[in-house]
Amino acid sequence: MDITYIYLIPIIPLAVFLLLGINFQKIKPAISGYIGVLGLLSSTILSFYAAYQYFFVSGKVDGKYQRFIDKTVWMNFTDTLKIDMGILVDSISVMMLVVVSTISLMVHIYSRGYMKGDPGYTKFFAFLGLFSFSMFGLVLATNLFQIYIFWELVGVSSYLLIGYYYTKPSAVAAAKKAFIVTRFADLGFLIGILIMGYYTGTFDFETLNNPEGSAILNWASTSFMGLSVITWGLILIFIGGAGKSAMLPFHIWLPDAMEGPTPVSALIHAATMVVAGVYLVARLFPMFYFVEEGFALNIVAYVGGISSLFAAIVAITQTDIKRVLAFSTMSQLGYMMMALGVSGYDGHEGVGYMASMFHLFTHAMFKALLFLGAGSVIHAVHSNYLKDMGGLRKFMPITNITFLIAALAIAGIPPFAGFWSKDEILVAAFEHNQFLYYIGVFVAGLTAFYMFRIYFGIFWGKEKDYEQAPHESPISMAFPLLFLAGMSVVAGFIPFSEYVTPDNKGFETHLNYPLAAIAVGVGVIGIALAWIFYKKENSLSDKYAKSFGVLYKWAYHKFYFDEVYLFITKKIIFNRISAPIAKFDKKIVDGTMEGIGNKTVVVSEKIKGIQSGKLQDYAFAFIAGVVVLAIVFIYLWTN
Repeated sequence: MDITYIYLIPIIPLAVFLLLGINFQKIKPAISGYIGVLGLLSSTILSFYAAYQYFFVSGKVDGKYQRFIDKTVWMNFTDTLKIDMGILVDSISVMMLVVVSTISLMVHIYSRGYMKGDPGYTKFFAFLGLFSFSMFGLVLATNLFQIYIFWELVGVSSYLLIGYYYTKPSAVAAAKKAFIVTRFADLGFLIGILIMGYYTGTFDFETLNNPEGSAILNWASTSFMGLSVITWGLILIFIGGAGKSAMLPFHIWLPDAMEGPTPVSALIHAATMVVAGVYLVARLFPMFYFVEEGFALNIVAYVGGISSLFAAIVAITQTDIKRVLAFSTMSQLGYMMMALGVSGYDGHEGVGYMASMFHLFTHAMFKALLFLGAGSVIHAVHSNYLKDMGGLRKFMPITNITFLIAALAIAGIPPFAGFWSKDEILVAAFEHNQFLYYIGVFVAGLTAFYMFRIYFGIFWGKEKDYEQAPHESPISMAFPLLFLAGMSVVAGFIPFSEYVTPDNKGFETHLNYPLAAIAVGVGVIGIALAWIFYKKENSLSDKYAKSFGVLYKWAYHKFYFDEVYLFITKKIIFNRISAPIAKFDKKIVDGTMEGIGNKTVVVSEKIKGIQSGKLQDYAFAFIAGVVVLAIVFIYLWTN
């Protein structure tokens, strides 16, 4: 299979970034929008062509999907340890190309309407191009170091886009928060990469993931604190993924990241960048599964399950619709991590892995739709808060129906896409870990409740007195909503288990009717409760919120994670650790150096008269010295 054309997929957005970034003051906004859209359209066409070639023409040989690699050596460390640059084409990288290009294209089209009139319009499209290039590079990486390079580029792009409204203090603070929090996680990622390189002798995914290779077979050769160093390396790599995918305890940046323009939230914080952590674990899945009997994989499962539950509880209490969607994203990412964590490897045992990638695919469609729908609403009423919304279905019929489709999909109602992928996750959890299964079912109910809470709050409820009558978004914004709504309906019918599995062989899946009935039933109960509480204006929600007392207050304040982190950083690290160190540095270290310097100056002042520049002074000193020496020698001679 010829894969050289795939290089064009990331190169085109890079060219768009350079063109718009360098000439952002010269290119007219309307033209820059078309350049951005055409660039991503080209990459999207190539991505779909690559998917067709891989899945239906050349990718499958003897019943197994092959891995195609094109790379060149970039940097040599030793005879065996080196860093390559190139592209890796397999089932999950091709699937991710389709996801990233599709969502990015829809966001580019949507942004032409949403960002119209913005003074930084051209610059915005340049940043979108940089992000798309970085994300394509990440999913095509052939080794750990290459993925880390693009991992950091994605972080920079996210920083630029979250802080796009740089005159707004909250946006600047959110950008810095996202950048700093993910840096701590990425430090773990980097240490994990170095451990892998040192103890396995390679950074290459193909070598690391080979079940018959030395990296996996010799995992027990060196241990530290009761675990293999390879296991420690995997845990540290997962920390990097947890930071990017907003898992506990690195989740605090994601809600604040909603300060960026809404199209950014749809692109970065729904469908692409935040799933990079899930993709990273999937990319190294054979290592996670085989090394130390999946010890690190168990950590992935429990972190995912607990994060999913935590985010769903918090989402119920939030009143900013974008923050509800942010916590919803965190919850669904937890689902994906949990599915990977409970997965096996061979055949049907790999249903968890398949379900995770399937949910990544379907979730990208309906969550991007939810964010873009929220953007359409915000564009109409100029507010993010539920208290300023109500009765909008009359004014915004397209947004209403597409938002409803996305809400039904994420709630797991058949036949929408979310039902099929979420059902497979719950099947995998039921077969491997009953505790996580029950968490998953409970979260499914919470998800349906909080999604229809905001749906009824926006489009039903009491109609507000709007200063200006809301209106439906223009076609540039409506078309992505309609397209993604269509995908949210049909994407679930893709026979994903035939294409994306851990052993690349494919298998058949069948609907588990009892488990599906339980999940759907819980979802319907969640929707019914939301109908009772929020479809029409009433005081029930306030009464029940008060009845939960402290629990509701804690959930509303996101269990005070931000406050705890601020207390630790400001009161403990800054005041108790950094301040004494700074004082020691200033008083002792600087004081010592400054004291030596000051004494030198004093002594210099006292002796500088010796070098006066006057000949008679030097003659006097010379003669005096000769006399003194003569006296000393005479004294020594006579005695």
